[in-house]
Amino acid sequence: QVQLVESGGGSVQPGESLGLSCVVIGNFASFSTLGWYRQAPGKERELVASITGGHMARYADSVKGRFTISRDDTKKAIYLQMNSLKIEDTAVYYCNLDHRSPPVHELYWGQGTQVTVSS
Repeated sequence: QVQLVESGGGSVQPGESLGLSCVVIGNFASFSTLGWYRQAPGKERELVASITGGHMARYADSVKGRFTISRDDTKKAIYLQMNSLKIEDTAVYYCNLDHRSPPVHELYWGQGTQVTVSS
């Protein structure tokens, strides 16, 4: 059984930075894609950033140049460094593990951590 546990959320002012961490409890394949999603009130959950086992990252257009995703498989951890935060970045952030080994496709989610950006 795989569990994901996020930490690092909080409240900041616009322009400030915040870092999120997520630890994976249990074993997972190194080729699994890890990612961060977010869900703002009244909106659907959306991809923020993801990183493959080969450390190829992709970002939502809204966070490109401001957010950086990274992973450390030795620590079973995924990170999201968020700089120049905007009010519209306010959301619950979820880490995600996407394991695909056809025909198996497994998705795991953390419990979420609140990020609030306000003046």
